[in-house]
Amino acid sequence: MFEADDIRKWRDRDVVDSTGRKIGTLESIYVDTATDQPAFATVTVGMPTRRRLVFVPLGGAKVGPSYLKVTYPKDQVRDAPSIGTDGVLPAAEEEAVFQHYKLSYQPGTGGERRLGRP
Repeated sequence: MFEADDIRKWRDRDVVDSTGRKIGTLESIYVDTATDQPAFATVTVGMPTRRRLVFVPLGGAKVGPSYLKVTYPKDQVRDAPSIGTDGVLPAAEEEAVFQHYKLSYQPGTGGERRLGRP
């Protein structure tokens, strides 16, 4: 499980892969609506005029002195489904985020979303 006292303090910190390569900067956290636990982060990547947010799972993530280290390689994260920097993940695209990381996806019993922003 991902642990941090107050995840909002981590916005704009570096996100690095398991080898320490910088992926981008932390934008926000999405929680699993079934457990209310942090499940995915969005990471700002790209050139200044072409920024986008990519999703990365927080399972196994570690908080360092000034960074968040995720367990997925930089290339895989940068190729993940993305949204615009002012966008919201459409419900219809939620499953693709899980599939990109080969994670099982199960919407709520009433078909509700699996990911939500606190």
